[in-house]
Amino acid sequence: LLLLDVTLPTNDPSWTETRNWYAFADLLLWSVNHDVDRMVFLSRLPIVFLTLGLALTAYRFARELWGRRTAPLAFLLLLFEPNMIANGRYATTDLGGTLFSLLATWALWRLWSRPGWDWRRWLLAVLALGLAFGSKMSVLGFVLIWSVLALLPLYPGGWTVKTAVFRLTQFLTAGLLSIFVVWALFAFEWGNFRFQSDLLLGLNGRSGPMPTYWAGIEQIALLVNNGRFPAFLLGQFSDTGFWNYFPVAFAAKTATPLLVLLPIAIVWAVWRPEMRRKGLFLLGTAVCFFLLSMQSSLNIGYRHLLPLLPYVALLIAGLGGCGEIRDWRLEIGDWRWVGGWLAVGWLLLVDWQIHPHYLSYFNPLYGGPENGYNVLLDSNVDWGQDLLRLRYWMRANNVDHINLAWFGTADPGYYGINYTPLPGVGRQSFYAQWGNPPFNTQQPEPGVYAISVDSYWEVPLPPDQKYVFPWFRSQPPSTRVGYSILIYVVP
Repeated sequence: LLLLDVTLPTNDPSWTETRNWYAFADLLLWSVNHDVDRMVFLSRLPIVFLTLGLALTAYRFARELWGRRTAPLAFLLLLFEPNMIANGRYATTDLGGTLFSLLATWALWRLWSRPGWDWRRWLLAVLALGLAFGSKMSVLGFVLIWSVLALLPLYPGGWTVKTAVFRLTQFLTAGLLSIFVVWALFAFEWGNFRFQSDLLLGLNGRSGPMPTYWAGIEQIALLVNNGRFPAFLLGQFSDTGFWNYFPVAFAAKTATPLLVLLPIAIVWAVWRPEMRRKGLFLLGTAVCFFLLSMQSSLNIGYRHLLPLLPYVALLIAGLGGCGEIRDWRLEIGDWRWVGGWLAVGWLLLVDWQIHPHYLSYFNPLYGGPENGYNVLLDSNVDWGQDLLRLRYWMRANNVDHINLAWFGTADPGYYGINYTPLPGVGRQSFYAQWGNPPFNTQQPEPGVYAISVDSYWEVPLPPDQKYVFPWFRSQPPSTRVGYSILIYVVP
């Protein structure tokens, strides 16, 4: 954004009120600046580069684990997974956290795989951990995972209590020193602490390094531990989350080729003696992360499982060989290597079928993308991404006005959409309609209604108060725009 002449609304109270970031974003994009499309494009571009960096990291990690000819499999299986394509183009912290947590895991693997204290690898681990901790607050959950991995008997030289404690010490000292890397990422910020919890209020007024970072960690902790979030799973609602949310999300949204090959890859990696140590390291990381994710009540999207996908790709790539295979010769009957490339072809076919609606991808086990909104909501299917397609649909069908219940923060009027706001999620003009819907909820007035699937299920309302859109839920839509907006033509 430094390439643009962006005006910051620093005089507005939302500039300093971190909880009011929606209001600040609304002013920044839709009020004080006038080149929204270019701002959004430039803000997304670094995420694309991070996604490519993630795939390249998986390539190098796979090459070190299994050999040269398997590395392209890891690269392509990860890069072309539909959820990776979808989230690899949005300006969020998800891809940064995924990339740098994988980089840190790789750095620790290289550190622990060499007996003794290798200062060069230890310093690389310090750098990787600092980048990981600075990329996304939730990466701090990996501290527990990496601590467990340090204690497992998966490394050369045999296992003893002494060697396990030694590896744990390597990790903990690297983690402590990595705080200075995080501080550098925050431009060596020094200022007064701004805590909100009773436990830490006594520190306010005192100064220290990167107060913004510590305040962010506190907010995430308060949000996860004390917050109540509307969660949707298979037609059911909960404000405390579902224990099986992420297992269902993984089974429903992971690309079919990966789901088919993953159990085979796990068995193969554990069964083959020359692969067992490396396979269990990857599997242990993945299982620990998955179990940790299941403890969260923040059930809002598959994107929180993205850090799992690199390990899935690495395990499947291991089917193509092991570390002893270092050339490109294809032996007759080498079905594992051929099978890996067939999986890549299958994955490309999946991408072609869902293009360009990658965010709304669901595999056939759960009815495909057409049934996705009956399985999961929020960023799994509907993030407001079909707004421009709605405009094209209106023009193609000569619809000059629409009743819009939308999930998103953009201003539809900016894109030339003439609409009446109905109850929706995100933008205040839609959210304010829940208390007094501007239409007859029992028998809607004639007109064209475009209803986002999150509005369709009335996500903000308690389960016993969903009285706004029951008429629409009682009948099939006339058509749909993408997989996130349902169109009803009421005569």
